[in-house]
Amino acid sequence: MAIPLREPSDHCERIRVRGQVQGVGFRPTVWQLAQRHGLAGEVGNDGAGVVIVVRGHSTTIDAFLLELETAPPPLARIDAIERAVLDAAPVTAGFTIAASVSSAASTGIVADAATCADCRAELERAGDRRHNYAFTNCTHCGPRLSIVTDIPYDRTNTSMATFEMCPACRAEYENPADRRFHAQPNACPQCGPQLSLRDPRGDEVEAVDPLRRTAEAIRAGEIVAIKGIGGYQLACDAASEAAVARLRARKQRPHKPLALMARDLEQVRCYCQADDAEHGLLESSQAPIVLLTRREQGAALADSVAPGQRRLGFMLPNTPLHHRLLALLDKPIVLTSGNPPGEPQCIDDALAFAGLGSVADWFLAHDRAIVNRVDDSVVRVDAHGVQLLRRARGYAPTPLRLVDRLAADQRILACGAELKNTFCLLRDDQATLSQHIGDLEDARTCDDYERGIALYRRLYQFEPTCVAVDLHPEYLSSKYGRALAEEQGLTLVEVQHHHAHVAACLADNRWRGGTVLGIALDGLGYGADGTIWGGEFLLADYADYERVGRLRPAALAGGTRAILEPWRSAWAQLLAHPDGEQLRQRLRDLEIGRRFTGKPLHTLEHMIESGFNTPLTSSCGRLFDAVAALLGIAFDGISYEGQAAIELENLLTPGRLGSVQPYPFALGSGELYEIDPAPMWSALIDDLQRGRDRAAIAASFHAGLSRAVAELAAHIASERGIAAVALSGGVFQNRSLFEDSVERLQSAGLQVLFHRQVPANDGGLSLGQAAVAAARLLRNE
Repeated sequence: MAIPLREPSDHCERIRVRGQVQGVGFRPTVWQLAQRHGLAGEVGNDGAGVVIVVRGHSTTIDAFLLELETAPPPLARIDAIERAVLDAAPVTAGFTIAASVSSAASTGIVADAATCADCRAELERAGDRRHNYAFTNCTHCGPRLSIVTDIPYDRTNTSMATFEMCPACRAEYENPADRRFHAQPNACPQCGPQLSLRDPRGDEVEAVDPLRRTAEAIRAGEIVAIKGIGGYQLACDAASEAAVARLRARKQRPHKPLALMARDLEQVRCYCQADDAEHGLLESSQAPIVLLTRREQGAALADSVAPGQRRLGFMLPNTPLHHRLLALLDKPIVLTSGNPPGEPQCIDDALAFAGLGSVADWFLAHDRAIVNRVDDSVVRVDAHGVQLLRRARGYAPTPLRLVDRLAADQRILACGAELKNTFCLLRDDQATLSQHIGDLEDARTCDDYERGIALYRRLYQFEPTCVAVDLHPEYLSSKYGRALAEEQGLTLVEVQHHHAHVAACLADNRWRGGTVLGIALDGLGYGADGTIWGGEFLLADYADYERVGRLRPAALAGGTRAILEPWRSAWAQLLAHPDGEQLRQRLRDLEIGRRFTGKPLHTLEHMIESGFNTPLTSSCGRLFDAVAALLGIAFDGISYEGQAAIELENLLTPGRLGSVQPYPFALGSGELYEIDPAPMWSALIDDLQRGRDRAAIAASFHAGLSRAVAELAAHIASERGIAAVALSGGVFQNRSLFEDSVERLQSAGLQVLFHRQVPANDGGLSLGQAAVAAARLLRNE
């Protein structure tokens, strides 16, 4: 809050505003407020934010700043207002907008924003010069990150550079009283981008109204590739089983749930339940995909949209193009990433025609280039608020403020993980995470990653002095960081994977306390001892950690093959069980046991005995795979990451964990505390023999695991004098496990920290790497 400086008087002040205050219409808002309050002075941008020099009565200046704080522009975020009285009075009469004195290097680029209410009203208003125009935008909405090529953020440094504004648009652009003042993508039908309908070869098809023709094609059951704000998307009628099945077959995506777009909230409510928080997210400027609970008697959608899922991922239109398209349709559409199998989303027109020509029947294209790939963000609302599952469009690259103790002179580039990659730039107390990049195992995604780092370094004028990487010797992100550090003589900080997870949670919460007990549950991460970790209890702060507990290690028979084929994890667990022979014999009498017939069990057993291509892992993700396999879920193999665990959770009825008997887990101690699932396997196979319902078995497993986690955490916390725990890792994106664990931990008297601004999965890892590197550098200084 802006604090009054002195007794009421007429004087001059220099006011510094820090935060997300450039490229969001902040200066014209200041100008309009100054006019309203009768103040003289000027407002301008510089490299650190916005500077206001103002003269007037002190009480009037106080009122002016109070209104600015309470009603800033929609996309603005004020982090701090700093006031200083000037002895001289450098301003005379009137209030002006000054030219920027430097680039926006420190404040960076604003995230792409969904269509605002004013632009949508123009879009729908007959007779308006932007009526039905698919590229309407203003300072409150429209493309930002997706079109920028360099700094300063001027039209010449965006993909709008080739579109010269007409006189009417130029007049809006130059008028500080207009909401399009300095809106770099400003355009209209006379001077801006245009739509075109194209066939799978990329040849233009004559169409008076390409959007109307697109709607007709979707109603006819055809698939259309649509050039969205951050990449091509594939659309079809979500109520047509034939259309959705054809899309899945052509895209080679047999099981993973597909995202949906609805016309408005009313249409969403026909299919899903949504509370006020979920409504707010759907209609926000971020307009993410929101995971919503299906209505039991909801309107019909194709079964293959999200096979067997209790939740659907819905979003609302986020560009004028999507608003107009959905207004022409009476049902939701599938709107999924337009990418060839295993590759990133297409942004280049030629690559889209080449890669999606065998998938789409038509292309709705346009002539504004997409410079930077930006996927849709994905969020969920649970009992404890909003949880980001993928941070991209609408959220990135909005910076996160870290605690003061992590502010340093060093400039840190954190390179992130191998999967769900993001990278992070840390300068002072500002951590700027990239949008979701994806899995670096794909060559094009890896190229995107390197281009993205180069772009962000230009946009933020960022020359790193330190590079932070994951410990894993083979992560491509780590290889990139190590090479960069060696080539440029930069400090290199290697960060253990699960310590980075915990540190990300601390940074996400701006944690100012001391050591916490970090609980990091995920698929896998390279351990400090060279083994594969994934079910970890760490006493940790930002700089250091001590491993004090884990999930009992099990064999990863076949390495990567075990991740892809859940039956391997199940058999490895049964081989390691003290009564394994008896359990395997009992299993053979069951239908699920007979599915092991024909599998190379002897080879698997020999691999485990010899250790050939069979590392041990404490991975919690593989434990979920093993349980899922014995319930017949993704037994032979998965078609997308986390499928077995997701479908296992999907068996649960929300809120059921409190009403079932948890399966027992043993808690052991030695060099490390261990959670041993052996008793759980005995109970689970007993229930299989009794014919217990799969959903009840899944509930008992979830409840048993969360109880074991909470009991071990409470024991360690009591023994070591710890008052707070931090939950991180992709397994905690399992809503049932997360909510039950939080409830049990809080009941044990522990403060529980969890993610809100970045994902708990590897998408948040780069933030943790940056925080650890900063803390270690400051400690060493």
